[in-house]
Amino acid sequence: MEKLFDSHAHYYDSRFAQEGDGAHALLTALFADNVGHIINIGTDIENSKICIAQAAKYENMYCTVGIHPSDGLRYADPDAALADLEQLLGTPESRKRDKIVALGEIGLDYHWDADKKTEQAYLLEKQLLLAEKHGLPVVIHDREAHGDCFDAICRHPQLRGVFHSYSGSAEMAKDLVRRGWYISFSGVATFKNAPKVREAIAAVPDDRILIETDAPYLAPVPHRGKMNHSGYMYYTAEAVAAVKGIDTDAAIRLTAENAKRLFDI
Repeated sequence: MEKLFDSHAHYYDSRFAQEGDGAHALLTALFADNVGHIINIGTDIENSKICIAQAAKYENMYCTVGIHPSDGLRYADPDAALADLEQLLGTPESRKRDKIVALGEIGLDYHWDADKKTEQAYLLEKQLLLAEKHGLPVVIHDREAHGDCFDAICRHPQLRGVFHSYSGSAEMAKDLVRRGWYISFSGVATFKNAPKVREAIAAVPDDRILIETDAPYLAPVPHRGKMNHSGYMYYTAEAVAAVKGIDTDAAIRLTAENAKRLFDI
């Protein structure tokens, strides 16, 4: 069986301890089973540091550091937080040591924080500039902010990265791919009420599609509502395979190859 590549998870989340035996026991079992690689995604300065520490414990775990649009609103001094982020990014040598493969999760979230669009846009723009400066791909969070996220990345045509847990239109996905971007799909692809997501899967070329968990969130059917983990991503791969008309092993293999290419692993 091909090994799964989870391109987006949050294994520092407290749910792993509250609803299971903790992240370490789970990760040990997953890597021994059907999971080949995991990208552990930071959303603020504090948990980005934890991501680095966790990645050091597992040969095939890598990490990102970044400030999520909602988490960024907690900082009284966003510029100080951005300075801390750049310190985490360090040098090419320190990033290799720390297994930092991208800047993220960054973006815009109009579902929860639509009244803070200006503040979110500031953090996003500053982090896109940081990614350009350091030559890193970015991981974009886009929730109900499709137009503004698209416009933001278009202002930085040299940047590349991935729109995670994609929820935009098939047409926007095609436009992103034309600009060199990758598109990642989560367990939402298995939901009966998500035909738009499956339309986007059909629109994305085989060489630009990734899969993810967003663990511990967005568990796929038949585990919807439970704590998610990377092993459940097999169901997402099945959903992608069904849309693409290929077998599940082929979907797992091509999404893993794409993730390795994007994150230079």
